[in-house]
Order: sequence, then structure tokens, then C-alpha cells
Amino acid sequence: MDTFALVMTIAVALFFTYTNGFHDSANAIATSVSTRALTPKAALAMAAVMNLLGAFLGSGVAKTVSKGLIATPTGNQGMGVLFAGLAGAVVWNLVTWYFGLPSSSTHALFGGLVGAALAGGTTVYWNGVVDKVIVPMFLSPVVGLVVGYLIMLAILWFFRRSNPHKAKRGFRIAQTISAAAMALGHGLQDAQKTMGVVVLALVINDPARGYGIPVWVKIVCALMMSLGTYAGGWRIMRTLGRRIIELDPPQGFAAETTSAGILYATSYLFKVPVSTTHVITSAIMGVGATRRVKAVRWGVAKNIVGGWFITMPAAGAVGAVCYYVVRLAFG
Repeated sequence: MDTFALVMTIAVALFFTYTNGFHDSANAIATSVSTRALTPKAALAMAAVMNLLGAFLGSGVAKTVSKGLIATPTGNQGMGVLFAGLAGAVVWNLVTWYFGLPSSSTHALFGGLVGAALAGGTTVYWNGVVDKVIVPMFLSPVVGLVVGYLIMLAILWFFRRSNPHKAKRGFRIAQTISAAAMALGHGLQDAQKTMGVVVLALVINDPARGYGIPVWVKIVCALMMSLGTYAGGWRIMRTLGRRIIELDPPQGFAAETTSAGILYATSYLFKVPVSTTHVITSAIMGVGATRRVKAVRWGVAKNIVGGWFITMPAAGAVGAVCYYVVRLAFG
């Protein structure tokens, strides 16, 4: 196996993790920043630390990514498939970041891998793609919308007789905890996805090594995601924090608590990779709808949801093109 191909594939995987960090940092902190519960710098620092911790708290999602979606390709051609899939995901992340669209890095990664696998003649486990990616892609936003709505209704009922100013001050403090929980869930989900891809590269390089996750892989993936998170994602943060709906501290707390709970459940109970972007965006919509349905800017929401649906096929197309470019360049 060509060591250079292995090193380049791991390098682009780590760069994907970095783009994932700055692309999705808004997921964890946009609501806290928009309600002024945290300053942007403090929020980014907290999110970076919690992302780092979350990366070490599980491995179920990483195993799903490394073994459950495509057959392990072999040789230099297999490494080319993996490299091209990652390149497709990176390109899509950068395009959507530029336009401030909170699309899913998760589905960009899976779309890129599937597109490159199809182009390279690698078997795609369609049952795994449907069960582990497509079904959660549709279910998680619905759950986020409904649970966010119900949690916000519960908060409104429990605090109906409270002084509004005191309640908002209390929830502004509580948002520090809910934002940290959300960032921890993001690290638990998204860092593991790159770990799974790096493990797949190591198995292609040495099929006898097995699918265990080395400690160094956990460390470098966690560090790259934290660095990307600290770099910030201001364009996307503005979309989530302001353009969908103007949030107050109780609403921000409800949205973050909803999202964190869903991320923990999908990581530990179901071991399926879900999009933190989909979860937090739908939770914000559900929470905002308790004020009144028209309070949510559904035109902005429609554009975001449209981005969700095109992410996998678009990243898949880019992944396939990248594979053909790699084949032309290196044979």
C-alpha cells in the first residue's frame, strides 16, 4: 500500500473535521450568543473544550461509519475512493459555509463517500444507508421540532406566574449549561464520524489490523474539531441565531436542551449518526412556534430544509467527480 496515499487521505479527513468544527460550531452556541447568555469568544472557547471531551465518550457512531455504509475498499483504488469521498464532503462544507447555509456536515460526508464508492465500483450497503442515515435524517428533525415545542410549552406553564425579568436572567445562566451539553453532544456525534473514516483508511492500508479505534486517532480528530470550532462559523451562526426567529433565553435553553437530549440518545442508545444541524435547527423552529406559528420565518426555514435535501446528492456528485479526477491524476 502506498504510504503517501494513506497520509494524504488521513490529512483530508482531518481537514474535513476542521471544516466540520467551524461549520457546525454555530450549532452549539448560536442561541446562547443571540440571547447574550455568552459572549462569542467565551461561547467558542466553551464549545471547543466540550467538543474535545465529547469525542472521547463513545465509539458506537464511529463503528457504524467504518463498517456499516460501504464495503471496505481495497488497495490504492480503495484509498482513492475514500480520499474522493472526503474531498466531496469538504467542498460541500466550504460552499454552504460561504453562503451561510446550515447544511449537514454529516450528510455531506456520507453523500461524498457513497458517490465516490459508486464511481469506484465499491459496494454500497443500501440497507445500512437507509437505516443508519436516511431514516434518522427524516426522523431527527421531526423529533426535534415536536420535543422542542413540548419542552417550551412546559417551561411556559411552569414559569407562568414568575417575574419575566427574573426568569430570563435565570435562563440566561442556565443556557451556559445547556450550550455546554449541546457542544458535548456535537463532539460525541461528529468527531466519531471522522474517527470511523480514519479507521477505514487504516484498514485499507492494513486489512489485518481490525476496526479498533487507536487512541491517537481519537486525540487528533478531537483536537482538529476543537480547533475548527474555535475558528468560528459566524455566517451560519447569524442564520441560526437571528434569521429563523429572535430567541429569548428560555427559548434558547429549550432548544439546546432538546438538541442535547436527542444527540445523547442517538449516540448511546441507537448508535446512529445524526446531523446536529438538523436537530438544533428543527428544535429552534419548534420552540419558536410556541410564541405563534407566524413568529418563525418559514421562508428562511424552507431554504434551510431545501439545503438538507440536496446535501447528500450534491456531495455525492462532487465525490464521484473527485474520484475520476484522482484516477486521471494517479491512474
